[in-house]
Amino acid sequence: MNRKNENLTLLGNKNTEYKSNYAPEVLETFENKHKENDYWVRFNCPEFTSLCPITGQPDFAEIIISYVPDVKMVESKSLKLYLFSFRNHGDFHEDCVNTIMKDLIKLMEPKYIEVFGRFTPRGGISIHPYANYGRPGTKWEQVAFDRLASRPVD
Repeated sequence: MNRKNENLTLLGNKNTEYKSNYAPEVLETFENKHKENDYWVRFNCPEFTSLCPITGQPDFAEIIISYVPDVKMVESKSLKLYLFSFRNHGDFHEDCVNTIMKDLIKLMEPKYIEVFGRFTPRGGISIHPYANYGRPGTKWEQVAFDRLASRPVD
């Protein structure tokens, strides 16, 4: 398959626009060329930032996204721009992680996905929210439960 035929508007665009607030509309997908395989795709964003919705102070985190694709996959530059769009977005850590997961489910309809946020301490406490999803009615639903139930303390 020739990737140039896919509707990827951000990749290779030299005039990239960085959104100043939460922008799920920047996310783009491409077709999974290996739909017959179950395999992991993992993204690590060590420089994620958002704002505390109460104080407006910046929060810093490493966001790790892992998923098992089905038909669609998220394009990495669009994911980078999407995550960057949280920079001026005020939400609690747990909300950021769940919002990211839900937006990616809506976008790709993966077999399985998990999002982990390792937020740096503020006020002497660090928060590490974890959210996951397995497609209902499939083996991935049980995988999601098992991984959540056995999630070690980080």
